[in-house]
Amino acid sequence: MIKKILIANRGEIAVRIVRACAELGIRSVAVYSEADRHALHVKRADEAYTLGADPLAGYLSPQRLVSLAVETGCDALHPGYGFLSENPLLADLCDQHGIKFIGPSAEVIRRMGDKTEARRSMIAAGVPCTPGTEGNLADLAEAISEAERIGYPIMLKATSGGGGRGIRRCNSREELEQAYPRVISEATKAFGSAEVFLEKCIVNPKHIEAQILADSFGNTVHLYERDCSIQRRNQKLIEIAPSPQLTPEQRAYIGELSVRAAKAVGYENAGTVEFLLTGDEVYFMEMNTRVQVEHTITEEITGIDIVREQIRIASGLPLSVKQDDIRHQGFALQFRINAEDPKNNFFPSFGKITRYYAPGGPGVRTDTAIYTGYVIPPHYDSMCLKLIVWAMTWEEALARGLRALDDMRLHGVKTTTAYYQEILRNPEFRTGEFNTSFVENHPELLEYSEKRSPDQLALAIATAIAAYAGL
Repeated sequence: MIKKILIANRGEIAVRIVRACAELGIRSVAVYSEADRHALHVKRADEAYTLGADPLAGYLSPQRLVSLAVETGCDALHPGYGFLSENPLLADLCDQHGIKFIGPSAEVIRRMGDKTEARRSMIAAGVPCTPGTEGNLADLAEAISEAERIGYPIMLKATSGGGGRGIRRCNSREELEQAYPRVISEATKAFGSAEVFLEKCIVNPKHIEAQILADSFGNTVHLYERDCSIQRRNQKLIEIAPSPQLTPEQRAYIGELSVRAAKAVGYENAGTVEFLLTGDEVYFMEMNTRVQVEHTITEEITGIDIVREQIRIASGLPLSVKQDDIRHQGFALQFRINAEDPKNNFFPSFGKITRYYAPGGPGVRTDTAIYTGYVIPPHYDSMCLKLIVWAMTWEEALARGLRALDDMRLHGVKTTTAYYQEILRNPEFRTGEFNTSFVENHPELLEYSEKRSPDQLALAIATAIAAYAGL
């Protein structure tokens, strides 16, 4: 069994991994930039080491992270999500220095990180893919020619993209001509690669993803699906498990496709296969070779600790469950509580948290790294916490979500909390029938009231008095 893990990440996912280590009796090592010196993952880990003054350089240096793992006596490294989690160089360096990388092999990361190579692999395995280009585009002229062959609208995508970046919908040749240099520039800056390709745009699909686990003994299972259709500009806001929109036949088919996709590339550890669903047609979109932000809701409906399974797999142990043993029960929703102002085009709202109270009660979970007095730095993602609710029925889950969002108190920065409450009250959302155009089609949900409750007003007055008095 692994004895000591360096967590090559920050924020709530680092705290989540620390908790899994504690339950398994494994020592955890945190890393931090000076901007994160007072972060919760630093306080919770068994050991913590600085990466220097630069807020990003250390988190993005495979050499520095692996060297630190060796220096501190770690026998494994967990990359979390974001940063270097899908960088094959980090996995390669871990292997070269005898450090177990808690994730798939570098070869698989490369193969699935290249979107055109991933498409070829899925087509060869019989997994349906959207019509698109067979390889990367040479130039704008080829992009125009291929778009005319595929038919508008099309999606122009960065080959190495992810997280909703490096992607544009083009409804005409004119839009493609405008988007092409922008996507090239964004892809180069974000992913270090100017390669792009085209796919047919599936208009207003449902975004469905399946969680898989695979060990080194040839066992691969799926943990059912998550519905990620509530998103803005390709960024997920609310995730649901299982999808309230699937029939049992669709659920079984998507689960089977996800296992087939994982086996086709020799996948090992935890991963997610993402699909677009339109009518009865299912299309492979991409495979994420890491733990997902929204893994929490899958844990809630199945009772399986995904991070724990990741560590067990990396330790050379078989999966603790077989497919026939896996059941799902109830519904879970995850709300990404971002430090953003929805009324101001979701502009980031960084600063000091003057008061934070986590909601509780049956079926309520929060994954976070914030606390009262914590200053949210401007260098990283704006997500403050993940609020997760579970209940036996869809209607009960909606009611619990509204209650938990109302219970939570997070002052000092603007957040997306009230906006999510409006979504939960929306009749269309409550029917369980929605797609990726939901947010775009309901701008009226941004017209929520910002009236303060008496306790909020009292807190604001007290804060102002304390600031004036220099307390």
